[in-house]
Amino acid sequence: MTTCAITMTALNDLAVITLTGSDATTFLQAQLTQDMAALGPDKAALAGYCTARGRLFASMVAVQQGDTDADGWLLITKADAALAFGQRLRMFVLRAKVDIEISETGVIGVRHCAPVPDAAGTTHGTATDAHTPAITVAGAPVSADTLTVPDAAPAYSVVRQNGQIWISVPQRDNAPEQRWWVLNADTAITPDDAANQAWQADDIAAGLPWIQAATQEAFIPQTVNMDLIGGVSFTKGCYPGQEVVARSHYRGTIKRRMAYARTEGFDGVDVHALPGADTFDANQPGRPSGRVVNAAINSGTLHVLMEVQLADLDTAAYRLGDENGPAVTVVSLPYSITPQANS
Repeated sequence: MTTCAITMTALNDLAVITLTGSDATTFLQAQLTQDMAALGPDKAALAGYCTARGRLFASMVAVQQGDTDADGWLLITKADAALAFGQRLRMFVLRAKVDIEISETGVIGVRHCAPVPDAAGTTHGTATDAHTPAITVAGAPVSADTLTVPDAAPAYSVVRQNGQIWISVPQRDNAPEQRWWVLNADTAITPDDAANQAWQADDIAAGLPWIQAATQEAFIPQTVNMDLIGGVSFTKGCYPGQEVVARSHYRGTIKRRMAYARTEGFDGVDVHALPGADTFDANQPGRPSGRVVNAAINSGTLHVLMEVQLADLDTAAYRLGDENGPAVTVVSLPYSITPQANS
């Protein structure tokens, strides 16, 4: 028998927007980049909400609230952007039968040591023997009967049990554990910034972008790689900004993408102020080369997702904040951001 560490983190940087009413699905289908009509109860999906100029106003993970879309939808989004996002959605309800609210229920992050399967169902990491859960919340033990952890599953799989909704979280390469977003959990967890930062660092390493208040209307979906990770449907009907997004896709004019970088030399950097901040290439001083999408600190390492020009990716000497700011080194994401040559 192996003791498997299961940890729970209050993800207080995230919020949940609920949409209910008979027109909720058709309303979201006309608003988001994702094909909402194609989702079922067992699958969540990444999605974006764009302005008419194709700029992302919010990113989110969308999941059905119940067994059918008639039960409504839950949108997990950044907490600091949720209020403005909800207000923007309400502007377009008009006569549709849709109620939009910001839920009081938070999001819990759960980690456990199950090997992580990829999209094909192949597991990675070190498998364990049958295990006895050792559940901890901010270092304190929790009764095992408060939580039943599902078997490991590919990203965005949904498991519904005991009134809770478990959504499998995208992972970095060779992740030794499974991560879940848990909704409707009847468990109060004290927020812990270090634990939350560690969770965000894993999101960054997985290449999962979150639009925050500081980056609203800063990027088109392709700049933050949403088209590469299933966050944009190019076969569904219209939504705000669809023409801009589709034109960039079909004309192949994507010159900027989101890269993952990190550094251990970041004295004096306020990680919470980094999203939206300029980045620079020391080899081409005088002008910003991009902007930070997300940032987090874990175990003494600063992790960032940042906008880059693909043409400069292999030669740039990236700096944060200004030309003399902390140097960061680009490392690989679980997916390629560079165009693939035709065979």
